[in-house]
Amino acid sequence: MDLGKTLEASMGMDDATWVRHANPWSGWTRMTALPLLALAIWSRVWIGWWALGLIALVIVRVVLNPRLFPKPKSTDNWMSRGVLGERVWLNRKKIAIPTHHSVWANILSLGTAVGIAPFAWGLWRYEIWPVCLGLVILVGGKLWFMDRMVWLFADMKDKHEDYRALLY
Repeated sequence: MDLGKTLEASMGMDDATWVRHANPWSGWTRMTALPLLALAIWSRVWIGWWALGLIALVIVRVVLNPRLFPKPKSTDNWMSRGVLGERVWLNRKKIAIPTHHSVWANILSLGTAVGIAPFAWGLWRYEIWPVCLGLVILVGGKLWFMDRMVWLFADMKDKHEDYRALLY
């Protein structure tokens, strides 16, 4: 099972949605999802069960985010190319990618996943330092992964017309 493809399907990411998600505002505002989720979960201290509503709002925001922004005026920026690289990554079973990109993307994904433990533990125990540590690992790992996706897209756009057509 391909977790990336499963998540893509669960969010209803079709070609039109991917084009809108390539808007850098979509990508950068998406980076706030985990800090907002942490705040929503932590809010149970102050507002009790009403925190579930805030958690639901964060989840709805994550699902709607790629649909809220218009098609970008240009994909000539780091975040847009990272999003385009994610498309290439998710399409790797149809169009093979260089092995070194697969190796690093998997290493970064596993390394980033390590951040889930302190993040979740800190939220469970109301401990700020593990939440912050988890956020640094998770968000930092995602940014590093995105940087690798920019590199992947740069390599693949010259090899496949379909990918080159995504640039404007």
